[in-house]
Amino acid sequence: MKLSLRRVLTLFAAILFVLVTGMTAAHAVTNFANAPQGAHYARGAAEPVCTLNGLTVTCTGTQIAGVGNTNATVELTVTSTFTGVCHNPGTNNKVVDPFTESETTTTSAQLTSTKNGRLIVPAQSATGTSSEQFLADFSCPNPNWTPEVTGTAISYEYTLTFAGFTEPAIQITG
Repeated sequence: MKLSLRRVLTLFAAILFVLVTGMTAAHAVTNFANAPQGAHYARGAAEPVCTLNGLTVTCTGTQIAGVGNTNATVELTVTSTFTGVCHNPGTNNKVVDPFTESETTTTSAQLTSTKNGRLIVPAQSATGTSSEQFLADFSCPNPNWTPEVTGTAISYEYTLTFAGFTEPAIQITG
């Protein structure tokens, strides 16, 4: 299979963008089987897009038509996961206890369908926990030990669930 120079350069640029920005692809699923019959994105609207910038996740708004009088809940959950160690303050500053802890920030809103069976979904935003905030509340098992964060990860889940349905109609994870 022969690749054109343009395709190779485009692929290289995409990989470079991901490496420089640290952005990863989100996984989005829209399943209107988990919505009132006839639900669909309104003309000019599309599936929400979520982006991670630092500790903040922002998801675009959208509009869904054909929902009748059915309301929905939109929720954005950001999970900050910290790995690290506790140090014994002795002369060799020995590592005595590794840890992995997570903190979650959630925003949610109840959405009411407007006239003509349209649901206006506003943009959502939530900010994860910084290492400094985490360390301010974290204690090692022994109060003489000192915690050190050695790694962090941010993940998120965006869901839109209609009243009367148990599964989300829109789910985005990243």
